[in-house]
Amino acid sequence: MPVKITIIGAGYVGLSCAMLLSQRNEVIIVDIDKKKINQINNKISPIIDSEIEDFLANKKLNLNATLDKNIAIKNANYVIIATPTDYDPESNFFDTSSVEKVIQDVIRINSDSIIVVKSTVPVGFTINMKTKFNCDNILFSPEFLREGSALYDNLYPSRIIIGEKSDRAKKLASIFKDVSFKEDVEILLTNSKEAEAVKLFSNTYLAMRISYFNELDSFAEQHNLDSKEIIIGVSMDPRIGNHYNNPSFGYGGYCLPKDVKQLRANYQDVPSTLINAIVEANTSRKDFIADSIIKKSPKVVGIYRLIMKHGSDNFRSSSIQGVMKRLKAKGIEIVIYEPTLLDEQFFNSKVIKDLKQFKEMSSLILTNRMDSKLQDSKDKVYTRDLFNNN
Repeated sequence: MPVKITIIGAGYVGLSCAMLLSQRNEVIIVDIDKKKINQINNKISPIIDSEIEDFLANKKLNLNATLDKNIAIKNANYVIIATPTDYDPESNFFDTSSVEKVIQDVIRINSDSIIVVKSTVPVGFTINMKTKFNCDNILFSPEFLREGSALYDNLYPSRIIIGEKSDRAKKLASIFKDVSFKEDVEILLTNSKEAEAVKLFSNTYLAMRISYFNELDSFAEQHNLDSKEIIIGVSMDPRIGNHYNNPSFGYGGYCLPKDVKQLRANYQDVPSTLINAIVEANTSRKDFIADSIIKKSPKVVGIYRLIMKHGSDNFRSSSIQGVMKRLKAKGIEIVIYEPTLLDEQFFNSKVIKDLKQFKEMSSLILTNRMDSKLQDSKDKVYTRDLFNNN
């Protein structure tokens, strides 16, 4: 039987959940960005994601988007919170104020609604919110979505985790399972703290794996070894596997940098070495990449795309920006080619709209992931992309 679901936040988590759930349920998605709301109601995706674009254009969905949270929340059976929780370096913790504000709104407007937090939060957040607002209707359910493939990962989930062992948790899990395309989806019902920890430890493991192969690549480049062959040989071990092993300029994007730092903050009273090293490894990698480029003495370095990977339009906390800032600090001129940027400058570096002009201006082109559009300038491209994948 269809249920009424309101989703707060039209980023890639909220939007992909809206596409998924509106196949069989009545879904309203809320955001503060009027442009996003209009795009969704006009069946245009505000983010780059091929499955979301296809669903909006071609699927029959029971979906509406609105700026009015009061109307959206009033009759909802479930309110899913998918607002951002950025890491705050001053407090050394996530800024969860947007999530807390929504919880307050839901309790005020519709106290019978079950609140489902999809935003990434510190361990212990859900219990704290239940106590703070004297409300038992708060559940945490982590998401495990990749940028550019968020809806695909919802349609074919690796697992569904609900942070509560109860009948209502079983029902919530079944709502997500029933709209997925995968037949055998593993479901885990656990306590809220454990569910919150699963999210942080999962992303920290991925960051660790990225860092491992990046440091392997740094060693190979420093000693003039064939990094690709070493990685292939290492990955032949089935215990290690041939995945998530393509070197890069460092991990970045929406989730990994902030989630690793949040987990480190949760380790404040726990002896640890590895978690802190994963944070520091990303800094070391960007230092190494910048130093490697500086040694080539380029006059003008062209930054080809600020995005982290193909099929994404996000460049928040992208590793190439960290490298770029290090090069600028050494007085190297930077120009940028990024089609998604409308501004003429980005961090005081000129944005070049014409790709041919960008190639001609650049004495060295820096790209985190190789692109076929750079093949004609391959001799001046610097990348650590060995396998042509994300």
